[in-house]
Amino acid sequence: MKRRDFLTAGAVGAAGLGLGSYALADTPLGLLGDPDDLADVTARRVRGIRGRRAPDLAVDTWFNLPRGSKSIDLGDYANKVVYLYFFQSWCPGCHKSGFPTLQKVSRHFANTPDVRFAAIQTVFEGFGSNTADKARAIQKRYKLDMPVGHDAGKDDRGSRVMRKYRSGGTPWTVIVDKSRVVRFNAFHIRPQSAISLMEKLRRG
Repeated sequence: MKRRDFLTAGAVGAAGLGLGSYALADTPLGLLGDPDDLADVTARRVRGIRGRRAPDLAVDTWFNLPRGSKSIDLGDYANKVVYLYFFQSWCPGCHKSGFPTLQKVSRHFANTPDVRFAAIQTVFEGFGSNTADKARAIQKRYKLDMPVGHDAGKDDRGSRVMRKYRSGGTPWTVIVDKSRVVRFNAFHIRPQSAISLMEKLRRG
């Protein structure tokens, strides 16, 4: 089947958020003529855990932690809105849109005590390239004033965080509310859309 006969980017939950979803990327358009078919395929292929409790991160390798800390997890961010950003160092989309968005949103909330950020390299390929040293270099390159983690899984078997959060790859953004419920997760979000959502979550 020719490339144009495939749906290459869905819009699952995309209204008003400026995100690109690839949950339906492998589904022939011919199967989606009926709205019920679309709903069924969407339900089976959608990524993420929106609406569920955010799992512990349990990441072993961290850089740029608060002074005196050896690790961080969501339990350290109780009653705070949390923006999690999953990346790989060799991911073009991470550098083109993900990191610039992270920078803009984190600068907006720089002096906001009830908002926290963390970036984690969730490695699922290119283990020899997407290393912990690369994660540390990225923190310095983008001047990220937040913890930056590296998770390649046990014995480089793939990121455990990625499996827990059912991310579709990288870049992947997760926004968690003060009750530790995932309120947004997708490949992309516009900076202003993220800021608006997080301000709403701050107010409860």
